[in-house]
Amino acid sequence: MAPYESDDNTGAPEADELPTGRRKAARYAVPVAVVGLAAATIGLVPALADSGDPDLPKITAQQLIEKIAKSDVEQLSGTVRINTDLGLPNLGGLESGLVSGATRSGDGSSADPTAKLTELVSGSHTLRVATDGPDRQKLSLIESAAEYSLIHNGKDVWGYDSKSNEVYHGKAEEAGKDHRGEEPPATPKDFADEALKSVDDTTSVTVDGTAHVAGRDAYKLLIKPKQSGTTVGAISIAVDAKTGMPLKFTLTPAAGGAAVFDTGFTQVTFTKPAASTFDFTPPKGAKVTEEGDASKAPGSDKGLPKAGDDLGTGLGESFGKDFGKGTDGSDGFKVLGKGWNSIATFDTGSEGGIPSGAGAGGGDLGGFLGSLGDKVSGKFGKGTVFSTRLINALITDDGKVYVGAVTKNALVEAANAK
Repeated sequence: MAPYESDDNTGAPEADELPTGRRKAARYAVPVAVVGLAAATIGLVPALADSGDPDLPKITAQQLIEKIAKSDVEQLSGTVRINTDLGLPNLGGLESGLVSGATRSGDGSSADPTAKLTELVSGSHTLRVATDGPDRQKLSLIESAAEYSLIHNGKDVWGYDSKSNEVYHGKAEEAGKDHRGEEPPATPKDFADEALKSVDDTTSVTVDGTAHVAGRDAYKLLIKPKQSGTTVGAISIAVDAKTGMPLKFTLTPAAGGAAVFDTGFTQVTFTKPAASTFDFTPPKGAKVTEEGDASKAPGSDKGLPKAGDDLGTGLGESFGKDFGKGTDGSDGFKVLGKGWNSIATFDTGSEGGIPSGAGAGGGDLGGFLGSLGDKVSGKFGKGTVFSTRLINALITDDGKVYVGAVTKNALVEAANAK
């Protein structure tokens, strides 16, 4: 593998390779996994953090990666602020409802975490998080005059929506197993772990000075694609100088402007939370939905993750099971390209896609959705590209889908090459 190139120190000797992907990232929030399509080892050239505020000992990018990998924080309490700006069209709240509805279990419980936490895909949100080892975590989404909490305590996983007074109860099947490093989803560490899986010889990794985050001294790790054609500009990870735990994660687009995704602690303490933090009893009069009951409800989706699956093993995986099937029933997902230019593609198995002509077979809904995208054509035929500031997708009129953190032109080129 070729070594990473430092922005200010070219020609340095190749560094030792390091294993990546040690920790499992929760995926209830924004689909940052698109930046993690390729990774096996890390090779870094020295890039010293010798400037900025505070004044910390010099460290190489390789040493900082090692520090993250060795971080073993199991107890903490804190407040996390998440800001997401994917550039989705404003449909008056309809877009959030569609996402929530697509992931909601058959009974429509507002306390189901697979539906509730999809709200993090847009806007600004404040979370309170606490963890005490592998069997006790709590995440609370603070809303206007309401609060949603997801609590894992031993074998039980509870979701509670105070606005509707609804409760969702599931079981953590792997309670008691060592899940060291698996904090509640949506923390900076969750996304840092996932982003580091993308590191390969198509990536530049350097240390970009120091910072104060949530009152703590931190180093800044900068991850940048070497390839052109990707919509990802850079990823910055603020790493706690003492514990090695990521405190802040920021993803900026290649097109410039505000961050697409920014999550960071505004307050954090690495002490044992009170045991009562993880206690939960359904309030009087609350509607309680058991996980098993929801899965038996008419129209329920057996492919959705259970509430107890490590507090989040994959909305993305669930959607892949539904929408990534080939016409023969096999997993239809294929990956084209390498590194940051990787494109996922699959065949829906039916022609039609999003009609490229007004009044075509998709009716009013098809015409409305088609109006939100850009019509394109090429050797592949015709189709529609739907764009955000990070993820773009091409749906061809013959039912094929191409999606990735790449430009519109890259999608068209990939479709033409098929």
